[in-house]
Amino acid sequence: MIDPTTLLLAIMALALGAFSWTSAQAANEAARRHGERACADAGVQWLDQAVQLERVRIRRGGDGWLAVERWYRFEYSRDGQSRHAGRLILLGTRLSGLFGPERQQPAGLDP
Repeated sequence: MIDPTTLLLAIMALALGAFSWTSAQAANEAARRHGERACADAGVQWLDQAVQLERVRIRRGGDGWLAVERWYRFEYSRDGQSRHAGRLILLGTRLSGLFGPERQQPAGLDP
């Protein structure tokens, strides 16, 4: 017979694992949407249609609560031949930083 305390701890561990997995999947999907939108807004080609997780840490959000901060890497191309790296920083599923493609100014125009 299984001890009730052991059973309760096993159920809690499974629940924590399921929550962590679904949270990571939601953040990955949000990063993909943000990366694709950033590339479309800048008029560049989003390569591989994927993001790669680089860093995970716990950080306080603007509201003072703890949240998971995830850094993602993606690649884009301006001319279809060269590859450039971009980075997204998500706090939860909210975009908190973007380093990557910028909208290009037409030649001969001052910003």
